[in-house]
Amino acid sequence: MTARDQTDAAESVFELESTLESVDLAEQIAVRAAAEAGLDDDQQYEIGMAVRESVINAVVHGNRYNRNKKVRLTVRMRPGELVVRVADEGEGFDPSQVPDPLASENLLSQSGRGLLLIRAFTDEFTVRRLVPQGTEVVLVKRVREPSPPRSEEAEREG
Repeated sequence: MTARDQTDAAESVFELESTLESVDLAEQIAVRAAAEAGLDDDQQYEIGMAVRESVINAVVHGNRYNRNKKVRLTVRMRPGELVVRVADEGEGFDPSQVPDPLASENLLSQSGRGLLLIRAFTDEFTVRRLVPQGTEVVLVKRVREPSPPRSEEAEREG
């Protein structure tokens, strides 16, 4: 594990084994970073789930459980947002070729909802192929401005 600090951002890089045990660790790292970045409880849960799905995809589909291949988790806190990168060492994939999990023929499928969940739980989501091999997903979660407190009159009305 390496960690680097910069004046405008704090970044930590973690190399994880290609095992499902790494999924829980990655989620914990992301949730802790989200809390430090000022994300509220709901946002912490959302980025945790997005990272969880991303690491599952990296382990299962990217590295195919190959213990000789690693999953790299990079967490970067910037003012107002958290950026998480998950990279595998697999063959890569084209997200446009992933079947629509909401299509009637896929509704009962055991898998295929990961990218849908990741998109739902992040403010930005991108996928890119790495050279010479691998895939990196980039997840961005922005700090939500707190809602103004409701006035007593608004609470009485409803």
